Amino acid sequence: MTITAQPTTTIVDSYLAGYCEPDDQRRAELLSAAWAENGRLIDPPLTGEGHAGIDAAARALQQQFPGHRFRRTSGIDAHHDHLRFGWELVSPRGDVVLDGMDVGELAPDGRLRRIVGFFGNLSPAT
Repeated sequence: MTITAQPTTTIVDSYLAGYCEPDDQRRAELLSAAWAENGRLIDPPLTGEGHAGIDAAARALQQQFPGHRFRRTSGIDAHHDHLRFGWELVSPRGDVVLDGMDVGELAPDGRLRRIVGFFGNLSPAT
């Protein structure tokens, strides 16, 4: 297990908060605290590489879903340098508009190296 400078919960919650933060300076602070310099975000509609690319992805999300925020819906399951957690995207009225799960890898300093997002819940096996 990687020994991190910040607890993994703080890292993940900073990432989720930063992704929907409308203030450019505050978003940059949250994302750089959560992400390694060479971090890579891979979601179904887009990817972001490095702090600038992840910030651009966040701005694109905010244009599509103004005023929305992410809420973590599970604990953070982690082993070795990998983690996963559930989330919801919540409207300003409190309605859940999207849910999913992120699977990630931590950098040696404990920040996020890679996140791969999946929309929706797993379907039952058929």
